[in-house]
Amino acid sequence: MTGVQTCALPIWEMNLLFKKSGSNFKWLNAIYFIVSVSCLVYFSSKILFAGDPSGEDTYSDSIEGLKYSINFTWTLIAAFLVFSMQSGFALLGGFLQSKNMLGYMAHCVVDGFVGALLFWMCGFAVMFGGSMAAPGLESGNWFMGYSGFFLAGDSYDVQTVMLWLFQMVFCTKAVTIIAGAVAERMKFAPYVIYSVFVCAVIYPVYGHWMWGGGWLSTLPYGAGCVDFAGSGVVHTVGGMLALAGAFFLGPRKNKFNPDGTANAIPGHNLTLVVVGTLLLAFGWFGFNAGSTLGATDLRISVVATNTFLGAAGGAALVIFVSWIAFGFVDLGMVCNGALGGLVAITGPCAYVPPWAAVTIGILAGAIMWGTVIFVESQLKIDDPLGAVAVHGANGIWGMLAIGIFADGTYGGVSGCITGSIGQLQAQTIGAAAAIGWAFICGAFVFGILKLTFGLRVSELIEYEGVDIHLHGSPCYPAQDELTSQLGNLEVEETVHRDMAILEESMAKDASRQKIYSDKLGRWIYAKPNK
Repeated sequence: MTGVQTCALPIWEMNLLFKKSGSNFKWLNAIYFIVSVSCLVYFSSKILFAGDPSGEDTYSDSIEGLKYSINFTWTLIAAFLVFSMQSGFALLGGFLQSKNMLGYMAHCVVDGFVGALLFWMCGFAVMFGGSMAAPGLESGNWFMGYSGFFLAGDSYDVQTVMLWLFQMVFCTKAVTIIAGAVAERMKFAPYVIYSVFVCAVIYPVYGHWMWGGGWLSTLPYGAGCVDFAGSGVVHTVGGMLALAGAFFLGPRKNKFNPDGTANAIPGHNLTLVVVGTLLLAFGWFGFNAGSTLGATDLRISVVATNTFLGAAGGAALVIFVSWIAFGFVDLGMVCNGALGGLVAITGPCAYVPPWAAVTIGILAGAIMWGTVIFVESQLKIDDPLGAVAVHGANGIWGMLAIGIFADGTYGGVSGCITGSIGQLQAQTIGAAAAIGWAFICGAFVFGILKLTFGLRVSELIEYEGVDIHLHGSPCYPAQDELTSQLGNLEVEETVHRDMAILEESMAKDASRQKIYSDKLGRWIYAKPNK
């Protein structure tokens, strides 16, 4: 889990490790036991029943069977594209300090794999139970679903499994949004626990309201609240959770001055950011166009085109504004502008004409820029990757844009430009529900974690970086990193000066003891374990 090395331990050795590691791991051991027993009981009662796991009943030697095959293939390829976006998210860690890069990527890995397990266990059932979207998803109500757990029983079906895979990668992207807002200062164990809650409950419940036959989809306005590929379900929910996390964590050290003004904390590698943005943009074709769930829906050409035009509009706006404001193009902000455009067009991409996609993207770039300034200067919240601005604010804008620009040519969804105010009413309710649900749930989970496990790493860990302390290794060779930043002649003097200042302040803290760190190979001042 550290991202440094992998190992396989017998169960008895894992249990021994947990006992030696403190009370936090005792809780994890208990959870592990409960989940294991629950899985065993569930499978013993359901495994004898199944849908169509071989696909023999679904497929037929006919035009209809050929359509099934084409649509299955398209949806699976789209799922693969969306999964590749996890690498794009990981590379956005270039916005962070190099000493914390490994910690951020570890969060991305946890979201991608542990999150998938939770969505398999219960998240998918909560989200799509009662939707009748595939076999085994018959039971649910207006609030949540309750069929399809573990993909067992009737949900062990080729159609249901395909839908699970496609929706799972959406879920893991939503939870990864928060990683950027809490980067460089959050403990690893609380992050894992938070990820479990998001993938198992928070994200699936709102997803059920929108995509699983819940109350938002049945609103008596327009065509009900709609969200084609997730401006609200994925991005607004993820952005509001990011806001809650950053709020409860507090800003990074030295981010804000005593007078409230903010200091820039430069990232270490803009090249990674650019490559990550391009990977995300490529994967977004699967995100949006894949949401047709079928290549036989020829609207995919409009969806794919609108997706790219939204990104182009967001990037172009930021290029222009930064050039005018600073006299140069701020490439980091341009990348966030493109991502903001992609987020905003995600919901409306199937319902609007190309000119509207460009307009939505341009306004998304402006919204991203304004929200970054507002969150930092007015709310005094430290969001290292701009998750609240890119995903939260533009997720809301994407939801509202459906009610404004939808032209009625797809799915019967018509917005204000065609004279229908009802759709905007439905979209407003949906956006408000996403904001309220995600932020309240996020505040609850982060608040409980803060009171129990604690959220932040120690001052020493934050100063020296989470990589070496929480994951056992720096992300980059130390000498190369320091040489590139400061030059050979300044490295040793600067490090010694900074360490002297730190140790002087730590020595004045009566709650700390001077102990020798084998890991660091020197004396440090640290609080003793209770």
